[in-house]
Amino acid sequence: MPTDVVMPQMGESIAEGTIVRWIKKVGDNVDRDEPLFEISTDKVDAEIPSPAAGVVSEIRVKEGETVPVNSVVAVIGGAPAQAATVESKTPPAAVSKAPEPPKPSPQADGSSSAPSQAAPSLPAPKATPPAPPRDAEKVAGSAETAETAEHHRSASSAGSALRSETPEDALRQRSSPLVRKIAREHNVDIGQIRGTGLAGRVTKDDILAFVGQVGQVGQVAQVGEARQQRREPALAPVPPPPKFTPGAGDVVEKMSPMRKRIAEHMVLSRRTSAHVHSVFEVNFTRLAQIREARKAEFERAGAKLTYMSFITNAVVDTLREVPIVNSSVDGETIVYHKDINIGIAVALDWGLIVPVIRHADEKNLLGLSRAIADLASRARAKQLKPDEVAGGTFTITNPGVFGALFGTPIINQPQVAILGVGNVEKRPVVIDDAIAIRPMAYLTLGYDHRVIDGAVADHFMSVLKRSLENWDPNAV
Repeated sequence: MPTDVVMPQMGESIAEGTIVRWIKKVGDNVDRDEPLFEISTDKVDAEIPSPAAGVVSEIRVKEGETVPVNSVVAVIGGAPAQAATVESKTPPAAVSKAPEPPKPSPQADGSSSAPSQAAPSLPAPKATPPAPPRDAEKVAGSAETAETAEHHRSASSAGSALRSETPEDALRQRSSPLVRKIAREHNVDIGQIRGTGLAGRVTKDDILAFVGQVGQVGQVAQVGEARQQRREPALAPVPPPPKFTPGAGDVVEKMSPMRKRIAEHMVLSRRTSAHVHSVFEVNFTRLAQIREARKAEFERAGAKLTYMSFITNAVVDTLREVPIVNSSVDGETIVYHKDINIGIAVALDWGLIVPVIRHADEKNLLGLSRAIADLASRARAKQLKPDEVAGGTFTITNPGVFGALFGTPIINQPQVAILGVGNVEKRPVVIDDAIAIRPMAYLTLGYDHRVIDGAVADHFMSVLKRSLENWDPNAV
């Protein structure tokens, strides 16, 4: 029996995914749970295992295409001679054909907030994951999305006719949470956009193209009108960036889905938060001594004792003392987070990702060391789940690993602060009126001046500096 391979739902708020790369080709043998293809979603990149053993007989979605969750992207089974690729034998309509109901499979729990989402003042609604259909039901019509199919199934099971959809329901069915978030940011009505996706679905490329054509003018006009009502000076229109014409010999390549998400997230953060940075120099002499004395013990316990372990532990303690730094802004309110969830930025060959250590305040130095190593390793192997990059309340990034003295990192929305760690290197310093050589490093706190004043930020950094420079060896 052929087995349909569907686009998995990688979290509660994930409505679609992009095929980045097919690891197996048509005609290739594949074992059950062997990596079959790689996807990119709004939150995480991942390699998807094959649901069955057999031969890849059909690939329905090309690399680079984005389809709704539960869409059939490939078929396992049949002889290689019967294989058909989307380019050769699969008609275009096959891609938009509603998928056969997939078998229920365990889903990773979604998170209430994620670094890749908008600031709390612009919450993105979560897409409802489609429920497994009843035994004899099938999705009618080749133009239905997964969300529309769920609507039909629910109405049928109730034994009543389909109710007319509200305009809001129609827009939700034609767009993903990411598209709706961009629409809110630019004050764009999704109903004005002609979608090029399945069943007229408005894709991210559609709305970005629309914003580039008319969004800036409309946004400036609306902002100006709002400011006039508040009797504030109107903002001058921002001219669009100049178009660049590649020259002879230039190499042009399309941004990867991850690169585009990073770009959108960074621009959003700079526009949302009033960024200010404070730099402190920290003496790592005591930590270097403790690390040298205890690293073998940690290795026997299956962990690696690094400076990042000490810094993460000290950050947790400092966040308890200065809780405003462990908060988020929601409109005109401040949300003080009960949990301390530390995001650790991990540089990848193809981008950057920030996995999160949940409940970091419940872990000791050994537990934090293990968590940091585990998340970094699985991030590089594309084995993270969406909820493992969601829900962070404070982020630490380490440009010093590449030799940088310090950086001025951009805040990871919807958080209000981020710590940058510079390179730990030996430098001459003055100690008790004498010049000495000590391992030193610069730590930079980037903070949102809307809620954190300079005095509060410097207090946070002074507490952190004191904790690191006077670490109790018995606390390891």
